[in-house]
Amino acid sequence: MNVHRAGRTVSLAAVAWLAAATPIMAGIKLITLPPRERVEIQLDNPQVTLVEEERMVPLAAGANEVVFAWANASIDKNSIQFRCLTDPENIKVLSVSYPPNETALTWQVWAPEAGPARVRISYVIGRLDKSFTYRAVASHDERTLTLRQYVLLHNQANEEFGVAGMWTGFGERFERPLGINETKQLLSAKFEDVPIKKTYTADLSEHGYLNTGKRQLRIPMHYVLKNDQEHGLGRFPLMFGKARIFQDDGRGTVAFIGEDWGKFTPRDDEMKLYLGVAKDIVVKRTIDRRDQKRVRGNLYNYDVTVKYEIENFKDQPVVLDIAESLPDLRREVCGDSRREVEWELGKKGTLNEMIDQEKTTADKVLFHVPLPARGADQKAVKQVHTLHVLIKNQW
Repeated sequence: MNVHRAGRTVSLAAVAWLAAATPIMAGIKLITLPPRERVEIQLDNPQVTLVEEERMVPLAAGANEVVFAWANASIDKNSIQFRCLTDPENIKVLSVSYPPNETALTWQVWAPEAGPARVRISYVIGRLDKSFTYRAVASHDERTLTLRQYVLLHNQANEEFGVAGMWTGFGERFERPLGINETKQLLSAKFEDVPIKKTYTADLSEHGYLNTGKRQLRIPMHYVLKNDQEHGLGRFPLMFGKARIFQDDGRGTVAFIGEDWGKFTPRDDEMKLYLGVAKDIVVKRTIDRRDQKRVRGNLYNYDVTVKYEIENFKDQPVVLDIAESLPDLRREVCGDSRREVEWELGKKGTLNEMIDQEKTTADKVLFHVPLPARGADQKAVKQVHTLHVLIKNQW
């Protein structure tokens, strides 16, 4: 019996004792198997990798033994399947046996007459997987970007597949050579002129303070991409992966501005790419008012005003997103009752007209605040906005 790596595992072999076997067993034909003609690697399942290979087998009339053996490759022996594509009605697998203490199995295949037959052998293999990376290049004005998605194939399966067809479950099918212990990067998709929105976000619960003593909030910046057809995407979900982010510097080259891990982004959802912390937008947050009023028994309502003092030192106007977590605000004002927070917006807040109704939830409010550019004297115009909220039925 010949034992090779999985890519050369299939052979038609005889075992020495066949010569002394019964007349029926003695009729088993011995054939050397030709090289593999086609390989397909299915990478669409996040948990397992399926390999299908095809070969033209010169079967003899009668019984043939097909031996599948592998060494140092993580093949799930229970997943191995044999199919004859040429004449599946008449060429049959009679039995399957597993030699003891060997990483191999043997099919006994019956052919009514001699001739070549195309057979397909499939199996699940380990240590052959994929990951994704992105390269995002924003335009000089930061209104659009070019997004490239790459597939990184990691072949640690101790197997050389040669030229193989590969499919990740979406996008184009690849056909590339894949060598043993090789990592290969393939461009799987390219999207040009994708509209983006650059955001600046003040959210104490998610991003904390830049300066706790001064109550100055950290203001992270993001490029936001909408994964839908209207924004030049939406052909398939964007997979989780590291994104390297660049910007056109206006002089024919690009400048590296950061990297982030892009989250898994279904169609119609948004991917945010982190760019760093804005130092030229200053937001100071304080609790300006906290009034307690008994409702009945030991239940109280809290009338709360949060004040935001905002300065934009940029030369251009921007929009600041202000988000406030209601459970965290309740904890800050009156402790945590471990109940669902009950709240409603008060009428005295200046942010009420700027609320994002679509993205505001039962636990978080979101506002979009336009900020003018700094003046000709390089001074920022200070804005003061308030969030007025009633936190109800606390004890």
